[in-house]
Amino acid sequence: MTKYKILTGNCLDYLKKTNSLGEVDLTFLDPPFNQNKDYKFHNDNLSDEEYWQMMKEVCQGILNITSDGGAIYFMQREKNTEQVLSCLRETGWTLQNLIIWKKKTSAVPVPNKFGKHYQILAYATKGDKARVFNRLRISPPLPANYKFERENGIYVTDVWDDIRELTSGYFAGDEAIRDKNGERFHKQQSPIALLLRIILSSSQIGDTVFDPFAGTGTTLVTAEQLGRKSIGIEVDPKNAEMIQNRLEDIRDSDNIEKYYEEYSYTENLSKIWNGSSIKTVIKAKSKQPSLFG
Repeated sequence: MTKYKILTGNCLDYLKKTNSLGEVDLTFLDPPFNQNKDYKFHNDNLSDEEYWQMMKEVCQGILNITSDGGAIYFMQREKNTEQVLSCLRETGWTLQNLIIWKKKTSAVPVPNKFGKHYQILAYATKGDKARVFNRLRISPPLPANYKFERENGIYVTDVWDDIRELTSGYFAGDEAIRDKNGERFHKQQSPIALLLRIILSSSQIGDTVFDPFAGTGTTLVTAEQLGRKSIGIEVDPKNAEMIQNRLEDIRDSDNIEKYYEEYSYTENLSKIWNGSSIKTVIKAKSKQPSLFG
């Protein structure tokens, strides 16, 4: 049975229909950044007033269809941090963390100030407390001058510096979707690793994940593999068709199994990761000798 739904159109048109999407438990909000990019079905050159009014309407609409304690991750440029926090606060969301996604690529140089090296993700909930929050443990490479390997990894913090972006102009490997001419299909494609962390952190198997600006469908592709239901809205019919194809035939580069060992120190991983292979990893880890006997 298909657990995902792809809707074509303007997300505000759907959000204004009360309860038309059903109850949502987690939303990834990654809208166009109003940078005057060439989108066929969206004006990316609005005035600041128009743009942030639209974002408030989107955030309010998402809140209305979100379960109590449900979460939103609102991604934006670092320069818009103040507007993002204001937008969430004024529409009834409760901020839990401001996450710094520090890029693994080179910083973007700026003539008269420090170079840009990160984006923000504002993690907020409907109500004061999250309905679901899974404390993930990862085992990234040791920083320089560290002598001893970690026994059980470390908890994920509010600085994410281990996930590579897929922005146009940087090396994106096989994950970036390309057309027949080898050109990037969508220059702002989000990486699977980013959505994997968000969905694992703030949802359970069977929950509903929502993406109102679905783009290339990374949210839906990741949610599908993790056993979550998902709803994506995409204004561009060509993008929506591509998302459908991507979901029907999961590419090797989209397969999340290559990441499960990274999270294998997470205590409840077998309950939040919908995959049999994780059990093999946990079993293998349990056979390793402990430093404490």
